Amino acid sequence: MSRCLALLSLCVLLAACTNINQENYSKLKAGMTKAEVEQLLGKPGECSGALGFSSCTWGDEKAFISVQYAGDKVLMFSGQGLK
Repeated sequence: MSRCLALLSLCVLLAACTNINQENYSKLKAGMTKAEVEQLLGKPGECSGALGFSSCTWGDEKAFISVQYAGDKVLMFSGQGLK
């Protein structure tokens, strides 16, 4: 029982330490490089793209940040469910 409680506590702590939050979202700026965004948010969970444009997403369906790139630079970004 104590192992289950310890594991649950660890999961809650890890969830609270996410980079996907309003504070980091407010630091995003058009023109930032992919490296700068990844330094701020970490590695994205998902990326796709074609013809020099790409889109990467951090988070899950409840809280996420999505960044669209033209080449290596942020073109626009959006977020939902951020605290």
